[in-house]
Amino acid sequence: MRSNRRSRNRLMNEINVVPYIDVMLVLLVIFMVTAPMMNPGQVDLPQVGKSSLPATAPLEVIIKKDTTLALRDHAKGSEESAVSRSELVALLKTKQNEHEDQAVVISADKNVRYEEVINVMDMLQQQHIKKVGLLTKIKAE
Repeated sequence: MRSNRRSRNRLMNEINVVPYIDVMLVLLVIFMVTAPMMNPGQVDLPQVGKSSLPATAPLEVIIKKDTTLALRDHAKGSEESAVSRSELVALLKTKQNEHEDQAVVISADKNVRYEEVINVMDMLQQQHIKKVGLLTKIKAE
């Protein structure tokens, strides 16, 4: 009699997962049947007209090995002209007054000290030149 009493009061430590598996299989079948019937939604993207003004060609500030500066206007051709720092600022200011979104790129010889490039960038930033970037060459594989 003691053994019967102990077996009745003993906790059940097993979980019956069969009903959960049945529910999951039913849901899987429902999704498999209904998924092909759904129409994929089309995204209606907004359209934008072309800009009335074409983008201006960038001005290239060239820092040579001997830290002299030159300016190349890609809109006028590929000729570069040697300039001093004060001339550079004046030319860039007049170009920026003509075209507000005038881009300026800095290309420096790879042997030029990093400090010189930063000094030129700082000078342009102090003169409120807005769009300044660095020109790089694509590495050959």
